[in-house]
Amino acid sequence: MAIQINFFIRVLLGWNLRLAHRVVAVFLRLGLVLALLSTSGCAWLDGYQRQLIYRPTSGVPADFTGLRAGDERYVVSLPGAGAPQHIAIWWLPHATPDAPTLLYLHGTFRNLFENMHKIDALRAAGYSVLAVDYRGWGESSPITPSESTITQDAGMAWAELKKHQPIAKKRVIYGHSMGSGVAVDLASRLNSPMDYGGLVLESAFTNFTDVAHASGWLASLINLFNRERFAALEKIGQVQAPLLMLHGKRDDTVPIHLGERLFAAANSPKQWLAMDNAAHSDLDLVNPALYQATLQDFAASYLAIR
Repeated sequence: MAIQINFFIRVLLGWNLRLAHRVVAVFLRLGLVLALLSTSGCAWLDGYQRQLIYRPTSGVPADFTGLRAGDERYVVSLPGAGAPQHIAIWWLPHATPDAPTLLYLHGTFRNLFENMHKIDALRAAGYSVLAVDYRGWGESSPITPSESTITQDAGMAWAELKKHQPIAKKRVIYGHSMGSGVAVDLASRLNSPMDYGGLVLESAFTNFTDVAHASGWLASLINLFNRERFAALEKIGQVQAPLLMLHGKRDDTVPIHLGERLFAAANSPKQWLAMDNAAHSDLDLVNPALYQATLQDFAASYLAIR
């Protein structure tokens, strides 16, 4: 902490030494308040942190004109006491009946409606897609999400995928950004090839703590009192399925070195693609031919029934 304080002071010296110390004092007080609230189990702080981390986008965009003919949108009710809640599911079958089926797990902020370009790219690569909006996003129940609710929703969506794809080897778990942590968690609780055939991670990270540290001091400060973890690095060793990881070399949201660390810890067989000129969410747009060819090769290598 002393090193961090000295760093802040050096940065602020360009303003005014007295002002620098005042600003640092304010942040120290803020940290103390956060610590006290956190240790006292303050529900307000917990909810505020989760809202800040996940930034869920609810509702349907005004310009949404519907899915393709043959696609389905429906909701699945969640069991449990209390007020009824549900998750929104999209079932998007490929024109080829025996295509592999991919569970699409999105990241923070954008819901399914705002991820259409990536979903379309996965379908163009030859996959049927079952996509889920976690509670808090899209047409799902409007709550402040948590790691617990998100992983529960992913499990419910996986149960739906199995209804649409009875062949285990043709089932694929896909996660982008935060969704990569959800995907690793789900995959670590399943068995391959008995339950599924492959895992695809795009713009993946090791855990929330590492992402916070890479994002700067303010994110690191908030993370000190954050209970959300998505510790993919701790769980990836439990995944025995074939793995494909894709990452943009210009990703400034999840630095590529975090993806490389996760890939290094994963079991074989595994494939890695680092895409030139791509950032965090645009790999399918920057080089669509390479993106789709990579996914097609993965399916041909590991998901085909021989």
